[in-house]
Amino acid sequence: MPTITIDGKEYDSDTLSEEAKAQLGSIQFVDRKIAELQAEIAALQTARNAYAKALSETLNQQ
Repeated sequence: MPTITIDGKEYDSDTLSEEAKAQLGSIQFVDRKIAELQAEIAALQTARNAYAKALSETLNQQ
């Protein structure tokens, strides 16, 4: 039974209309993209913080 999961709720795609499947599929796609972007932002923030710390240490040594 294929399912589409949105916000932790599962929908049986066999019982949905084609329009509902398309809309839920779009929401699922956007949710995945948001999660990917959030992971990228977290990685960039970590890199930025490391750079700022290194820069601060360098400036403090001068």
